[in-house]
Amino acid sequence: MNIKTLSVFTAIMIAQSTIFAEEVNLDPIVVSSDFRDTKLSKTTGSVSVVGEEDIYDKSSDAFEDVIGSVPNVNFTSGASRAHYIQIRGIGERSQFTSPVNPSVGIILDGIDLSQSALGITLFDLRQIEVLKGPQGTTFGANGLAGVVNIQSNQPTKETEAHAEMTIGNYNTQAAGIAVGGTILKDKLLGRMSLYKNSSDGFMKNSFLDKKDTNNLDELTLKGALKWLVNDRHTVDLNLLHLDVDNGYDAFTFDNSRTSHADQPGTDAQKTDAFSLKSTYQINPAMHLESALSYSKSDIEYSYDEDWSYVGEFADDLYPYSSFDQYLRDRKQIDFDMRLISDADGKILSGSTDWTIGTYLKHFSEDFTRNYTYLDAPYTSDYDTDNQAVYGQLDSSLNDKLTLVTGVRAEQWKATYTDSDAVDISTDELLWGGKLGLKYQQTANHLFYVTLSKGYKPGGVNADNSLLPSQRDYKTENLWNIDFGANTSHLDGQLTSRLNFFYGKRRDQQVKSSVVQVRDDGSTKYTDYLTNAAKGHYEGLEYELDTYLDSLHLFTNVGLLQAEFDEYVDPNPDALNVNGRSPAQSPKYQYNVGFDYTFADTWTFKTNVEGRGSYYFSNRHNAKADACNLVNSSLSTTNGKWSATLWGRNLADTDYQVRGFGSFGNNPGKGYVTETYTQQGAPRTFGITVSYDY
Repeated sequence: MNIKTLSVFTAIMIAQSTIFAEEVNLDPIVVSSDFRDTKLSKTTGSVSVVGEEDIYDKSSDAFEDVIGSVPNVNFTSGASRAHYIQIRGIGERSQFTSPVNPSVGIILDGIDLSQSALGITLFDLRQIEVLKGPQGTTFGANGLAGVVNIQSNQPTKETEAHAEMTIGNYNTQAAGIAVGGTILKDKLLGRMSLYKNSSDGFMKNSFLDKKDTNNLDELTLKGALKWLVNDRHTVDLNLLHLDVDNGYDAFTFDNSRTSHADQPGTDAQKTDAFSLKSTYQINPAMHLESALSYSKSDIEYSYDEDWSYVGEFADDLYPYSSFDQYLRDRKQIDFDMRLISDADGKILSGSTDWTIGTYLKHFSEDFTRNYTYLDAPYTSDYDTDNQAVYGQLDSSLNDKLTLVTGVRAEQWKATYTDSDAVDISTDELLWGGKLGLKYQQTANHLFYVTLSKGYKPGGVNADNSLLPSQRDYKTENLWNIDFGANTSHLDGQLTSRLNFFYGKRRDQQVKSSVVQVRDDGSTKYTDYLTNAAKGHYEGLEYELDTYLDSLHLFTNVGLLQAEFDEYVDPNPDALNVNGRSPAQSPKYQYNVGFDYTFADTWTFKTNVEGRGSYYFSNRHNAKADACNLVNSSLSTTNGKWSATLWGRNLADTDYQVRGFGSFGNNPGKGYVTETYTQQGAPRTFGITVSYDY
């Protein structure tokens, strides 16, 4: 069944279900990623929410696995865990020498972690909001493909506490505690959480006789304070400390989970960050929101390039031995200030809500590469400065129809220097925005259409061996249209969100590479970003929830048809992928399952999630296999105590989370070009015990 056929079928199903609709709106989910908090049923565009009830028993799950179950959201590993997220096939897949500007924004409690997402855990989270499509008005340069907004549990007046402990196979051990409540009556509220997660990982190293060279060792510490200054003024402070010291030993010649590397790598990140937000009610007509955030991250990504040990191959096979280490010191400061109208501040005869704001950002990255084939460490400095102004109008044309107009202008300045005497600066004006109509037919039926524009700044490729035409690339622009419907039926027992989308990409940024064989048989692999002229995508996202007493049924489907319309690469030897789908663009994704509560205190959950095959890269034809994964859990609650027995990938299905297909690395096969893949997690299981106060 192709996308167009399934789209028509889905639309007919939704249209038929509205015949039985009841005029009741049951919607407890509030989305806070836009300028105003909005109920999920009232949002326009494609928004998926992973709520607290879905997160509660998933603390030991990997963040990327949970995000990857959202329609048309994919992820790429190539390390101990996935660092990179793609939405509708757009997003980074890796970073080596060159600086990278993100396509997908990742925000945790107001802190921008788009470039440093390793170590995000699900413990003590309240909600994850996934906004799909360009977010040019609200998030600017970080929101070309979409934004993931993550919210931790915030302080409350009542004293709350949560503690949990997890054990599982592969020596998985995790423990966390969260405590919050009133510090000063009617003045100061607080909350803190501490979570430690460790695992040996599922790789074995036969040469070193170890089972933990691809291990997890992650610590997350969060703190939050809410200062109730007075009835009109509130100040929120969020603190974050991440200490991740994971191993990296993931690739093998036979694509198995048994490594021969003699120099296993590291996938580590230390981050200290804070966000400070002030909300001040100026008068009944408007309020002022000011937000400041700062983060500092020290990152190491290193690996054994030859995937073997010295002496594994005879000298006449020309084996080599090399180690590659990438060290990054990142700092970022963001400041956002906006005026937002309230009920008494509407303009144009009281028909229009308004927002105006300004945004400032400074980002710096000091980089060092230590590599066997370099005579000395390679270093570079990359600095960007953003200044933006933005505004949005929400105009009620009548009691059912609303016109939304938004625009953002952003001045982008970047400077790059490195130890090869390269010095490149850019200064350009970027703009994005949206124009939309939403029609509230009834309390339970919202229809919308939105045209939006997003942008991703150009950049520089850091390698003197590249041709001059390969050294830099231009800004990408994305025009996108969404149209859909949010509906609720049968007293809220049946809710659905259906979104169709179509996008045109201009100066599409894609990763390419030059592969050269050295005299010793090893491969010099130089990657770079380039503009592939034009591309487009189309598809749908559909979410259906049915609540029948103690049974909750859910279905999430994402369909995607993406294609390069024109592909031009400055490398004459590059693969011609004109007319092909871009990397990380599976044609379908789904997540289907149910939760069933029985005997009052027991809950059984199960789901099947899957995705179609997709290309690992635009540089070669290697593809990930289509996969279907089965997950289940059984929980029981006794007063303040609960226990959950969980299992993931219960069928022990083999699937891939990263792949290379454009070079050979095995001396035993004469360095013939092969496809090398990193395997996803096998069957995992364990038990989590928790206590709530």
